[in-house]
Amino acid sequence: MPLFVKGPATANAVSVCSEVLKADPQNVNVLKDRAEACLQDDQYEEAIKDFESAKEHSENDRQIKEGLERTQRLLKQSQKRDYYKILGVKRTAQKKDILKAYRKLVQQWHPDNFQDAEEKKKAEKLFIDIAQAKEVLTNPEMRSKFDEGEDPMDPESQQGGGHHHHFHGGWDNFQGFNPFGSGPFNFKFSFN
Repeated sequence: MPLFVKGPATANAVSVCSEVLKADPQNVNVLKDRAEACLQDDQYEEAIKDFESAKEHSENDRQIKEGLERTQRLLKQSQKRDYYKILGVKRTAQKKDILKAYRKLVQQWHPDNFQDAEEKKKAEKLFIDIAQAKEVLTNPEMRSKFDEGEDPMDPESQQGGGHHHHFHGGWDNFQGFNPFGSGPFNFKFSFN
């Protein structure tokens, strides 16, 4: 599978593939390449269309089937929460970059920084999302699951087997984890 970098190079790859497809609309390899380029640019619907079109012309191609399934999972995931976007890091971010972004955001969105009830409630939700994002993206197993389209913090997306991490409780009853090492805000993680 070709690797594309997000941004102008991705747009260029989509453009080049589109030009080739004008002359040869059934070119399975170019359809797969354009689908992958679209995927790198988070254009999931377009990628699905290209994979489906490629599948019509090459029904038994394993790459097409896997690409289509992966893209459908990523589309579904994009409609939920994206831990990379929550922390403002790229999918290729190293652990140190994730932790740096996490520390910056928890300082910014710590609920104690807000006096207004509405703002405090928004900060509490964001604070929890930030903690979950850090938990998933700094754990190699959980990050791998997330990158494959499964949200390891969402019991509904769990596909059975193994031990899974679940995030339980409301703001007032978290216990066991404090991003600052002091204060009243704690988180509880249970393992099945």
